[in-house]
Amino acid sequence: MSLKGKRIGLGLTGSHCTYDAVFPEIEKLVQAGAEIIPVVTFTVKSSETRFGKGEDWVYRIEELTGNKAIDSIVKAEPLGPKIPLDCMVIAPITGSSMSKFANAMTDSPVLMAAKATLRNGKPVVLGISTNDALGLNGVNLMRLMSTKNIYFIPFGQDDPVKKPNSMVARMPMMYETIESAIIGKQIQPVLVERYRD
Repeated sequence: MSLKGKRIGLGLTGSHCTYDAVFPEIEKLVQAGAEIIPVVTFTVKSSETRFGKGEDWVYRIEELTGNKAIDSIVKAEPLGPKIPLDCMVIAPITGSSMSKFANAMTDSPVLMAAKATLRNGKPVVLGISTNDALGLNGVNLMRLMSTKNIYFIPFGQDDPVKKPNSMVARMPMMYETIESAIIGKQIQPVLVERYRD
């Protein structure tokens, strides 16, 4: 399936260490002719970490997509009835945002965009990046996996020895996951080795 002409929301949450894996995938979507609407959490916009300044990441995604980032709940709400998306992607989605999403806590622009997309009966694709997917957040992961219209970029443990509860999506599978989600299918297998050999 071609994603040309599809309107795709791309939500970034605060897993700053994962951005370098996500941005090449955003570029692939843009090159395929999709219209990418960037949405960022307050944390993304305001944080400065060893991986860079939030404002620089926001500038970069705006330059890449050609669209201003949605950075408030009020700006995200029209993605429901007024400016519907064909698909909403949250990659990376942190354990914190995953927990809130699973428990209907819409307290960020990204989660509002996801809620609006679900309200329209359209798919939401999640690319997890969390240190506790196999810990306390496991219940939230399973709740989201069993929820209609929520799909996952295949994921696996990123460091089973040093961080046994941590799981991260295989971001290079974003494009094909979106293709499958748009036709109502979860790409399989969803549990994978984090990196291909």
